[in-house]
Amino acid sequence: MSLFITLEGGEGSGKTTQIRRLKRYLVRRGIPCHVTREPGGCSIGEKVRKILLDPGHRTMTPLSELFLYEAARAQHVKEVIEPLLKKGVTVLCDRFADATTAYQGYGRRFNLPCVESLNRLATGGRRPDVTFLLDCPPGKGLERAQGRNRRGNLDKEGRFEEERLSFHRLVRKGYLAIARKEPQRVRIIDARQGESKVFEAIRKIIDTRIGFEGPRVQGAKGKH
Repeated sequence: MSLFITLEGGEGSGKTTQIRRLKRYLVRRGIPCHVTREPGGCSIGEKVRKILLDPGHRTMTPLSELFLYEAARAQHVKEVIEPLLKKGVTVLCDRFADATTAYQGYGRRFNLPCVESLNRLATGGRRPDVTFLLDCPPGKGLERAQGRNRRGNLDKEGRFEEERLSFHRLVRKGYLAIARKEPQRVRIIDARQGESKVFEAIRKIIDTRIGFEGPRVQGAKGKH
């Protein structure tokens, strides 16, 4: 049984670290899986990603931003996500349509029904089976993200880290609203509690969902 699992959260919430740990854990349990991301995940999507996250593109209009996200997503779903799920591969995606609802719907204050309609069109109705929302206060998350960008020379993808704190607070508000609306799908995890504890919370939910029994396999630890 393949699953479509997404990880969501604001800047610096630790999604990338946790998705790598989750992949290693699932592979050790014999579940084939593929890690992907949005924007990106395929050749066209990665090109759009460079446009969207480049801090030099300060004049990009919110409407252009929204359409670019949806265009990249439509290609990603058609080219990567759907074919893998049909083959029985579990897909782990770093952000998906919930991010557009949170960032563009709440952060940019776009009409939510309009954003949700575009999401449905771009995804072809595909929805995650499980979504982990790594919740972190925006101020703390931005500090983490900015430090990560400096260490990893990722300043060329720092456009959203330059947004005001008020914008990121709206994004968090959006994510929490999504979780309240769909509590069975969206599971909130406190991202402040440390990497290992965050992964343990994810693992427990995954074990229950997939029906793992017997002694558990430790998630990989150490540096990534």
